[in-house]
Amino acid sequence: MTRAMRESAARLAPLVLLVALVIAVACAATFAPIILQRRVTQALIMLVSVVGLYVFAGNSGVFSFGNVGFMAIAAYVSALLTMAPGQKSVFLPELPKLLAEQHWPGPTGALAGGATAAVIGALAGFPLMRLSGISASIATFSILVVVYVGLGNWTSVTGGQNSLMGLPNYVGLWTAAIWAVGAIAIAFAYQESRGGLLLRASREDEVAARAAGVDIVRHRWMAFTLSAFLSGVSGVLLAHFLGTVRVETYYLDLTFLIIAMLVIGGAGSLTGAVVGALTISLLTELLREAEVGFSIGGTHFAAPAGLGDSALALLMLIIILYRPKGIAGGREIGFPSRTVSVAGRNDVPPPDISSNHELE
Repeated sequence: MTRAMRESAARLAPLVLLVALVIAVACAATFAPIILQRRVTQALIMLVSVVGLYVFAGNSGVFSFGNVGFMAIAAYVSALLTMAPGQKSVFLPELPKLLAEQHWPGPTGALAGGATAAVIGALAGFPLMRLSGISASIATFSILVVVYVGLGNWTSVTGGQNSLMGLPNYVGLWTAAIWAVGAIAIAFAYQESRGGLLLRASREDEVAARAAGVDIVRHRWMAFTLSAFLSGVSGVLLAHFLGTVRVETYYLDLTFLIIAMLVIGGAGSLTGAVVGALTISLLTELLREAEVGFSIGGTHFAAPAGLGDSALALLMLIIILYRPKGIAGGREIGFPSRTVSVAGRNDVPPPDISSNHELE
């Protein structure tokens, strides 16, 4: 094998191995009982949402608390486009006629929901990406609050605090797996692009990146828009998996769960996002089963209620204290002979930053 082929294989190793992991999980779940298949399906949907958050937060180093708001926007857009007109007349009698008559296929509705989330993310991100650090994170949290309040009070279009039921339930195990693979591929392509590399350079040293001519605001804005699209798609998948959409589903609980998955897995790498999503999904299911408990003879054994939330918080605290870069350690998975770092690749020289022109 030539040097060029080895370098190409090393670069693609994270993509190949993470896609193989998702396919392996889906294949294994195919032979499992239906209840386990549904849990794996939900875990893969969560994986899409965590990868969506990683595209912005992982590459920029600025945490976003607003991505669940994009999930909610896309879920409602897809619901309004894909629900049967008869069902919309029951749940939304005041819905404008143009929306009431729409009846799109599920996948088209998913793309429309993701695109709407991306457009709103682009509009909201244009002023917000000029902020840095905690100011930017708080600003993104305002997006979540505004979306929650807006959707929860727009009764004629969203039903307010009531649930919209009867969504086409087309999201199964392999639908979620295909979208998970697609999200991983999109995130990997972005982080390997020039824009992704420059954004990660600003994550490591913002002052030096600005001095080298990197337009940090523009690159953050592009990542934020792409992140909003992937988050929106995950919101659509969750809504059509459950068969219902309610604004309360897309708020603080889901926000903190997704952030915990990314932090525990490792926000500095795509591998961390994937591993964190799958690990925490497995852990929460095990703890949920422990809370339900089991019976031996006439005695019922069960863990205390709330154990799952407490254990997740404790695990997050331990990770932050003793392994701040998460399970993946901020590195990408690789073939046994090589591990590729997200912060830089040993086999590729750094970009030339000696020019006074902006690096684009």
